[in-house]
Amino acid sequence: MASVTLRNVCKAYGDNLISKNVDLDIAEGEFVVFVGPSGCGKSTLLRCIAGLEDITSGDLYIGEERMNDVPPSERGVGMVFQSYALYPHLNLFDNMSFGMKLAKADKDETKRRVDHAAEILQLGHLLERKPKALSGGQRQRVAIGRTLVSQPNVFLLDEPLSNLDAALRVQMRIEIAKLHKQLGCTMIYVTHDQIEAMTMAQKIVVLDGGYVSQVGKPLELYHYPQNRFVAGFIGSPKMNFMSVFIEQVEEDRVMVQMANGKAFWIPVDGTTVTKGDRMSLGVRPEHLLPEGEGDATIDGTVQVVEKLGYETQAYLRLEHMDADFIYRRPDTINVDAGDSFKVDIPAHRCHLFHSDGRACRRLYKEPGV
Repeated sequence: MASVTLRNVCKAYGDNLISKNVDLDIAEGEFVVFVGPSGCGKSTLLRCIAGLEDITSGDLYIGEERMNDVPPSERGVGMVFQSYALYPHLNLFDNMSFGMKLAKADKDETKRRVDHAAEILQLGHLLERKPKALSGGQRQRVAIGRTLVSQPNVFLLDEPLSNLDAALRVQMRIEIAKLHKQLGCTMIYVTHDQIEAMTMAQKIVVLDGGYVSQVGKPLELYHYPQNRFVAGFIGSPKMNFMSVFIEQVEEDRVMVQMANGKAFWIPVDGTTVTKGDRMSLGVRPEHLLPEGEGDATIDGTVQVVEKLGYETQAYLRLEHMDADFIYRRPDTINVDAGDSFKVDIPAHRCHLFHSDGRACRRLYKEPGV
């Protein structure tokens, strides 16, 4: 195991700057997920840690050693790629031991490591098979096992589940989380899927346009996003936003007026807010309440209803709003497309954002966070 530290790391291809002034501290044994939309620089940052890309500026440390000029083979990292990259003519044992054979490692030690990795990944009965005889999930476990055999100080996983179907992705993310708990190793995992990030990570790094937008525990990012980008990216379905007018401001609360003329107080830090401002109010679909149970009512027309059995998602069209407003409730609700429908906003679950995207600090204490 080893810690990973990045100090003011930048990566550019010519004049195109991809990773921008990245500062991160990843502790020994931590499971950290890099998440963000396509093109935000998360895979590039992972490849810089692996040594597959040179850092343009800044410093990278694994443990106490500066790694900027150290070749990949000497960094003590192991990487699992999006593609399985297995040799089709070799059986599983030979695929998993290939790196050790290249290093001319002792045969008994090689067998011990492969057998141990196969036991952990439940592949022991398949070692004589070739990759074509395996399922997608089994092939991905072989790719992880190949890295495990090398006993790296840091595991790097670059979207390893994106080639799997939905059911296998769920199964494999559980297996990877169990593997981390069993090994206690440092893992850095890249994904564009924020559900993977929320369910697997001890700490999430949200990247936006090459910058680190926020770092924190999953529920911290969910309940206390520092900006509108993180608020909209973390959570599925995404947070609802509406433009509001600031009517009154106090130190520990702000009165907002919605487009329908209704006003209410929300408990946020008001020290950076000015009366008369136009700001964005955010509320998650699952935090909206049935009519009469909240602090302010909104009235919309149902555009689409997704009845999933265990929950219902209703997409409402509100006046003065271009985007749909999503209402999410457990179980089923009696509503259909074309219906008028009212829902309530709970003030204590609201978020408030400046025009530049900065969040006002929420003062409501969420349970368990």
